[in-house]
Amino acid sequence: MRSPQRTPSGPGPIRPFVRDSSLVWVASGVIGLSFGALSVAGGLPVWVPVLMSLVVYAGSAQFSAVGVLLAGGGPVAAAATGLLLNTRTAAFSLAVADLLGPGRAARLFGAHLVTDETVAFALAQPDPARRRAAFWVFGIGLFAVWNAGVLTGALAGTALGDPARYGLDAAFPAVLVALVLPTLRANARLRRPAALGALLALAATPFVPAGVPVLLALAGLPAHGRTGGVRR
Repeated sequence: MRSPQRTPSGPGPIRPFVRDSSLVWVASGVIGLSFGALSVAGGLPVWVPVLMSLVVYAGSAQFSAVGVLLAGGGPVAAAATGLLLNTRTAAFSLAVADLLGPGRAARLFGAHLVTDETVAFALAQPDPARRRAAFWVFGIGLFAVWNAGVLTGALAGTALGDPARYGLDAAFPAVLVALVLPTLRANARLRRPAALGALLALAATPFVPAGVPVLLALAGLPAHGRTGGVRR
């Protein structure tokens, strides 16, 4: 991504934002394609991942929820897992609230576009006008590419057959690990609570219903508070 200082001034520098966003959009489309394909190959009808992507629109939460469903967990456990993973966007929404505009429709749709990447890209801009433009250009583009990828993957997923035959049943946890690793590498304070949560989830897996181990992993969060109290 190019430095925001090289972005031309003005409220609507669309072309530079499209250029700087394109690689993230492509990566998101590839992940969306895998989500749609794996969901359908695992036994879900095409409309489930497609509708979930339009309505929920939260990559890690979607992978977690569908992973719980495909593992035999119920819809309540799947929804609870997805909601807990996506609670972080509440804080993100506060950070970009002034970028969404005064209209109710704009604020509702803008809130739906809030993701880690969109917020980071918008807040990297040096002034309010460019933050607002960056949020909408990046957010709408990411939403469109993600959903196009999910639809394409879902339509192609029926050709994969049994995902266990190709080892695709392990793809969901692999993707989740890939989503978590960059954060753990960047912030050493998160490694202790993450490791504790993973150990608790693994220990509980043979004894509790699918989806519950993920919720039990939240018991590792107090370790983050203790670590934060020791270090600056």
